Formats: sequence, structure tokens, C-alpha cells
Amino acid sequence: MHAMQYEITLPADYDMDVIRGRVSRVGHLLDDWDGLGLKAYLMRERGVDGSPVNQYAPFYLWHTPEGMNSFLWGPGFQGLANDFGRPVVQHWMGLAYEVGAAAGAAPEVAVRRRVSVPEGVPLAEVTAEAVRESGRLAALDGAVCAAVAVDPRHWELVHFSLWAHDTPKAAGEVYRVLHLSAPRRDRLPRGRQW
Repeated sequence: MHAMQYEITLPADYDMDVIRGRVSRVGHLLDDWDGLGLKAYLMRERGVDGSPVNQYAPFYLWHTPEGMNSFLWGPGFQGLANDFGRPVVQHWMGLAYEVGAAAGAAPEVAVRRRVSVPEGVPLAEVTAEAVRESGRLAALDGAVCAAVAVDPRHWELVHFSLWAHDTPKAAGEVYRVLHLSAPRRDRLPRGRQW
């Protein structure tokens, strides 16, 4: 599994209905994308759910690198780059994925929490704890799914969860889910991924 996200931070007075409209027009285009486990079309609005910014920030879980690459090098990502400029694409290697207690529900919100891996801490302990946290989150009421991944270049963990209600039980940045494309969610490997 590979996790991926890009963030497009928009001006404070930006009309976020433009983003809602964009997603309603093009969100379905990845509903059957080969290699994609799920794409959550995420948005934060300044002053809502504690967000300091307006932001469009889709989050992806890929079950094949080929699917991810065909998206990045194809017309979908190029269309986004044409409209907003080419964003930095953050990428993490999957550590764990768990189906949540509310797996069949449509998610309303997502929570992302990024954590630096401190120097001098045994990596096996850090990753084992991250995997346990992912399982703990998935077991909570309202959880659709939970995942954790690591960027070994910057030694950063990213915890990601989707929630079927607007009061998530996870700490981190809260995003509204505008659409969920999940064509191969059943192919995302469950549990620890090594």
C-alpha cells in the first residue's frame, strides 16, 4: 500500500463552492481507477473544524504503484496542475490498514495526523505502536477505516482515518469528505504490511 496526498492552500477569501463544484464534476472519474484502493476528496475551510486555512487536499491509498503512477503521469493529475499549479505530492509507504466498525457507511470527515519519528527510538517499536493505533482507531464507533504509513526520507508517520459522522474520535487535522472513490478498497492489504 502507498499513501499519497497533495495540499492546495487557497486564499482566505476563496469561494470554496468552487472546490465543491469541481469535485461534483470530476470526482466520479476515479470511481473505477485500476490500482486505487481509495481516494478521499478532502477539503478544509478556514474557521471550520479549527482549520486556519482554506485547502483542497485529496488523500489516496493505492494498492499498486502502477495505479498511482498512471494517475500522476496521466491527464487527471495534469488537469489539476493546469488549474492550480503543480503541487508537491507527499508520499508514504504503508504500514497498516484496517477496515472500521462503520466500513459500509459513507464517510463525512477524515482525520490526518502527522508525527515525526524521533531520533534514537527503535524503529520496530515506533512502527508497532503505529500499527496498534491504527487498529484501535478502526475499532471505534463511527470509523470507516484507518491507515498508517511512513515517509523514511523525513522520518514521518501519517495516521489517516475516515469517519461516518462529523465528530471523529481521532486527534489531528479534520477534513470534510466531498466524495469517496473506492474502486479497489477490498484489495488494500489489511493489517501490518511487512
